[in-house]
Amino acid sequence: MKPIVAFGEIMGRVAMPGFRRFSQCMPGNVEFEFAGAEANVVRSLADLGLPTAFVTALPQNELGDACIASLRSNGVDTRHILRPEAGRLGLYFLEKGAAQRAGTVVYDREGSSIAVTPASAYPWKEILSDAGWLHLTGITPALSAAAAAANLAAARTAHELGVPVSCDLNFRSKLFRWESGTAPRSLANRLMREVLPFATHFVGGREDAAEMMGIRPRTPPASGDAPDLNATLDVARQLHELFPNLRTIAITLRQTVTASHHLWGGFLYDTASAQAFHAPVAQDGSFAPYAITHIVDRVGTGDAFSAGLLFCLNTPGMDSPETALRFATAASCLAHSIEGDANRCTRAEIEALMSGSGSFRVRR
Repeated sequence: MKPIVAFGEIMGRVAMPGFRRFSQCMPGNVEFEFAGAEANVVRSLADLGLPTAFVTALPQNELGDACIASLRSNGVDTRHILRPEAGRLGLYFLEKGAAQRAGTVVYDREGSSIAVTPASAYPWKEILSDAGWLHLTGITPALSAAAAAANLAAARTAHELGVPVSCDLNFRSKLFRWESGTAPRSLANRLMREVLPFATHFVGGREDAAEMMGIRPRTPPASGDAPDLNATLDVARQLHELFPNLRTIAITLRQTVTASHHLWGGFLYDTASAQAFHAPVAQDGSFAPYAITHIVDRVGTGDAFSAGLLFCLNTPGMDSPETALRFATAASCLAHSIEGDANRCTRAEIEALMSGSGSFRVRR
């Protein structure tokens, strides 16, 4: 099988232990790992047994070396990672939320290696000549003009080579600030409208289409934070009208009760059949989201959804739209129970949850 390739920034994640605040931990002990949306996806896919490769730019120092070693330990192919003389390792700092207190992320990514590396440095035709899939996000264009150009070049080259392209919008309101005088949403809208014509598979949260693309339901959705499946279907249809190359449009459905308690589900629109699916479902087929009442770590759960979707779409026997959505939704549900960015759940655990036969007992 040809590898699934992802392009984006991998950073240092500096997390406060437990649910402590920045002011309680700094100076002091913090938790460090390498993380990033696109890297999270290929790590999860590698854990599930698929061949993967990661493309980025990392500094020529011991931190870059350690980051590559970390990816390789997960079985991710790192041969296409650039090591420019300029740039640094980007960082993000995380304070997890609990109960009625929201979590907080502080970015320190300006001047990172991927942000200062020109698009011409990436030999995309060589990288993608033997690729089975390319995964991108809306985060990379938010870093710099150079990163945005590289992201677009990757999407365009994959399209020319007939390589499927998945794109997770992943809107980050604190980013997209590199063009003076342009608001983040306006910049995001312009850049992603350049990328999405080359995408074959769309992934996003309920708010992403509105925040980044300006797409809203043509009929008002139900009140409150609960997902409205009819409104979601309308958004999916509008996305397909704008970007007819899309084969599937997947949208995560998160309802926030508190920072520690969410209701979680997924939606997928198959454009070829014009069929919509939702998961999980009750016995009568109605939408019945997972109730996640004690969230351990919610960062990276959308990436777990993307990884679950890509795993099924690239696995014979699992590649029907309905099965792919059920697996992706179960995988991302379980990711809420894992400390750290990447989902560490096994295929057996995911399939047990998606089949409704998961057990909460300790396995001895």
